[in-house]
Amino acid sequence: MVADWNAMWRAGQQHRKKMRGNVQAWDRRAKEFQRATSSEKYAGQVVRMMNPQSHWTVLDMGCASGTLAVPLASLVASVTAADPSSEMRRLLQQRCSDEGIENIRICPAGWEDDWEEQGIGVHDVVLGSRSLMTDDLEKLVRKAHSYARELVVLGTLAGNGPHDPRIIRAVGREFHQGPDYMIVLNLLRELGIFARVDFTITQPQQIFADLETAVRELRWMVRDLQEDEEVRLRRWLADQLRPVEGGVFLPGRAPVRWAVITWNPSEFSEV
Repeated sequence: MVADWNAMWRAGQQHRKKMRGNVQAWDRRAKEFQRATSSEKYAGQVVRMMNPQSHWTVLDMGCASGTLAVPLASLVASVTAADPSSEMRRLLQQRCSDEGIENIRICPAGWEDDWEEQGIGVHDVVLGSRSLMTDDLEKLVRKAHSYARELVVLGTLAGNGPHDPRIIRAVGREFHQGPDYMIVLNLLRELGIFARVDFTITQPQQIFADLETAVRELRWMVRDLQEDEEVRLRRWLADQLRPVEGGVFLPGRAPVRWAVITWNPSEFSEV
């Protein structure tokens, strides 16, 4: 029996429905998301893997507040940065103003929107970095493929990604890993695309100033954290944290990995 990779992806997305397509939820999380990603090394690793070319036009779909759009802007001809969240776009516009970036065009669009209506045409590169929140992965892949001349780049979950399952379970919830890169790779192979996969790897922050700082910087892992859940989280962290010079240390956190999947559309024109 042939595996239905698209159905597997759809099933794995079920627990993420509250955030997928919920623009207001992403608006609320925008500043928190920007803080959480501002100090990580993910963007630098992805940019090096992409090996940007100065003539490239890049479409960054699901750009958030510019995690990759901003560092890419100085290395390529132009970036179309698209995101359905108005607050994410506002934060990116502020960064462009503050840093004098003039070659980023900000667009209110997501994967499932009509890109032609938004004036989004074919680009040299289509980039989807940690933004593959859709039920129909095959449709997304085909769309990215058809809008890219030279390269498609999809960054997606590898294993637990940035989440620490211990924290989810500590508040009394069940941990759902979600569909990871193997489903994407298998779907691509089914479509006749032999993609390359690399991995970013970073060590998450383990030292915090104090217990309250740890709670504040780790609570993002539990969406819509309730008061009783925060009490449990604080209690668990108080038990786990160990004193070190400069604050407290949370042992046992695994490195964070993301899969970066790439292919050249011109090599697989029959998709």
